[in-house]
Amino acid sequence: MGTKFLLCDCAGTQELDAEKIASACGTACSRVHSALCTSELEAAASLMRDGDTVVACGQEQEVFRALAEELNIETPGFVDLRDRAGWSDQGADAAPKMAALAAEALLPQPITPSVDVFSEGTCFIIGPGEPCFDLAERLATSLAVTVLVTDDAQPISRAFDVVRGRVRSLTGALGGFSLRLDALQQIEPGGRGTFAWSDPRDGAKSACDIVIDLTGGTPFVLAPAKREGYLRADPKDAIAVERLTYEAVQLVGTFEKPLYVRMEETLCAHSRAEQVACTNCLDICPTGAITPAGEHVTIDPMICAGCGECAAVCPSTAITYEDPPASALLSRMHILARTYRRAGGSAPRLLVHDAHGAEMIRLAARFGRGLPADVIPLELNVISGFGHSEMLAALAHGFARVDVLLAPTTERDALERELELARAIAGADAIGLMDEADPDAMADLLYAQDVSPPLADPVLPLGNRRQIARLSAQALNPQAEAPLPLPENAPYGAVAVNTDACTLCLSCVSLCPSGALVDNPDKPQLSFQQDACLQCGLCRGICPESAIELIPQLDLSDAALSQQVLNEEEPFACVECGALFGVKSTVERIMEKLSGTHPMFATSDKARMIQMCDNCRVNAQFQLQDNPFQSNPKPKVVTTEDYFSKRKDH
Repeated sequence: MGTKFLLCDCAGTQELDAEKIASACGTACSRVHSALCTSELEAAASLMRDGDTVVACGQEQEVFRALAEELNIETPGFVDLRDRAGWSDQGADAAPKMAALAAEALLPQPITPSVDVFSEGTCFIIGPGEPCFDLAERLATSLAVTVLVTDDAQPISRAFDVVRGRVRSLTGALGGFSLRLDALQQIEPGGRGTFAWSDPRDGAKSACDIVIDLTGGTPFVLAPAKREGYLRADPKDAIAVERLTYEAVQLVGTFEKPLYVRMEETLCAHSRAEQVACTNCLDICPTGAITPAGEHVTIDPMICAGCGECAAVCPSTAITYEDPPASALLSRMHILARTYRRAGGSAPRLLVHDAHGAEMIRLAARFGRGLPADVIPLELNVISGFGHSEMLAALAHGFARVDVLLAPTTERDALERELELARAIAGADAIGLMDEADPDAMADLLYAQDVSPPLADPVLPLGNRRQIARLSAQALNPQAEAPLPLPENAPYGAVAVNTDACTLCLSCVSLCPSGALVDNPDKPQLSFQQDACLQCGLCRGICPESAIELIPQLDLSDAALSQQVLNEEEPFACVECGALFGVKSTVERIMEKLSGTHPMFATSDKARMIQMCDNCRVNAQFQLQDNPFQSNPKPKVVTTEDYFSKRKDH
């Protein structure tokens, strides 16, 4: 038996077309109830006993979870049709959107990989004595507390450890903090009167599971609100300090830490041969979880807060987001757009939001106009990693417009950068960021939008983020003949070579991390495949002649998928054996500069070696009187005859 939707019009406040929803989703629907969570709860119980169900209510989820537990059956799924579609000034026209949201609820969602984090409750409190000692007294019965006082306060209680000093560095996260301390002094508990302190020493090391920062100054870590296990409050705010007591004791035990991103080191274009190129992820990571590690970067999963910005700006797809992966997100957008059209809709708009946006939508529905009937909300855990590939893919799926609803805590650097890139490819009118904190104002903006028609023939872009972006761009620009100009630092583009300056040394080829620049083993030739270029700048930085320039653009033609010759010359023929080697113009230039002028090539015989291939040059060297490879003559072999002749002489 398939999944069945349990429909309820919430006391007659919304219109539901059960037949249209069932037809578009390809699944069964119950009759439309009016009080499924109260007076018709018995009917809900009967339907839930029959098999898999999805309850079309987001508000009363706890009621139905409790009912499932009472019936000893699996918890049903949930989809909010009322706040996101039914409660609206255009609720009578919202059947296609309801069908789309219902179909999305049926999609299985991948489980984000995770790792266990263990916290035994060792706690380090840093700050002035008075608030730290009070907090430590309350925590000492639950946690193993050490206080690092930053003033001259003297402890009275020995229920917890107390030290003096200053923090040189603090690294790690919940269950694995590491501290380096300078001027560390420990209590000497013996004797009468105030406690004495040991002599200060630098470079002390300590470790703990939880850090409580009451210094009131600059935090010891980047993005402290995102660092798990790092609690911080103003020591003058008694309520905030008291709140830390409750938060700290909750951080003991075993926790699941999601592995938000995956790193493929071989694809990273951070550096080659100690030449630094791409630093996008390093520059944008708000928590400092990403650090250089040779030719690639490394990501500390314990520090990573899962904002996804690194994956959005990674030009090579070395970093991919896993919560959810791009394939799962594309599946959701595809099913939303396809089902909307199947149910009779024509030009849907996509509103991407997080939990903050979901609350704004609920408030706008309950107290205001609600969302327009053609605006389909798509909720993500975080929206800061919604990059240009996803924006373009949404338009390619058939959405007429894509808006990202920002929250006050949203990391915006990557979004703004990705928006500029997406607009350069798809046009400025199709994509936008909505920075509005008032639910009614948000709804008014959506109702007032002028929306262009969507793509007439939607496509299904697949692959990695670069492939998705290219396929989407081709669908959105079917008539494009010239490459699309892109903003600076775009991850797509061409390489321009000054052939007058280029000597075909091929240093750029040896360092290109993506294989966009290639040589020809049979002749002096530099070729380029534009589709593979990351615009990382390694080739430009390593070129000894400064002959390379980067051109940010997106060539949608098939020519970008094949190699194009950027520079080539005739090889030089060895004057001895005729073998082809080197570059003819380079050999002639060296002859012109060195022959007869440089001491090593003062004679014609020596100068002639410049025109020889490797094998012939070595042979010629051996024939020279001042052969640099020459050694002392080989000693004569002594024979028996030599031995007897010496005896006769004596």
